[in-house]
Amino acid sequence: MLGTIVNVAAVLAGGAAGLLLRRAFPPRITGAAFQAIGLFTLFLGVAMALRTSSYIVLVFSALIGGIAGELLRLEDRIERVADRFKSRLHIGADRFAEGLVTAFLLFCMGSMTILGAIEEGLGGRPDLLLTKSLMDGFSAAALAAAMGVGVLFSALPLLVYQGGITLAAAAFGRLVADPVVGELTAMGGLVLLGMGLNILGVTKIRVMNLLPGLLVAAVLAAIFL
Repeated sequence: MLGTIVNVAAVLAGGAAGLLLRRAFPPRITGAAFQAIGLFTLFLGVAMALRTSSYIVLVFSALIGGIAGELLRLEDRIERVADRFKSRLHIGADRFAEGLVTAFLLFCMGSMTILGAIEEGLGGRPDLLLTKSLMDGFSAAALAAAMGVGVLFSALPLLVYQGGITLAAAAFGRLVADPVVGELTAMGGLVLLGMGLNILGVTKIRVMNLLPGLLVAAVLAAIFL
């Protein structure tokens, strides 16, 4: 769990620095940072999605996962939880839920999250997660400058998600085949593509409703690849 703990600390430190920068710079500067994050997210999403070894698996993962997420109203539920959390802590941030969700997806959908957590869970050195921590720290600073304090609170789901993968890998990681990791990464790339378009204001995709597609991708890859 060392890699995940360092990762969480980096997000908190970077997010705190971003909040300080937000007060120091005018809106046009934070707006430029916001656009840069959107473009980077699009690039990362494309790079990850292209790692698929089966476009059919990827399409059906997105299709079935998106329908399941919509039926479950996953995005609405998550936003309500985030808003309730904000109210209880008396946080007056208009973009709290957006910042939390955007940061969580950016920090957790990449292949480095899955591969790094599995690597550490199998007893290896957490080098991949430590590298990811450095990247996430800078990303958290830029996100917090653009979206506010919600970015800092993404550290909690990051700890649960990434730490959970590490613990699961310690118990079952050797059973996870490379094609499964590849399709999980590709589906995560589609999620990031949608988020990048949202950040840039091109459209409004309910990206949280696509998250069940990760499970679908893992199951389809395990069966057919």
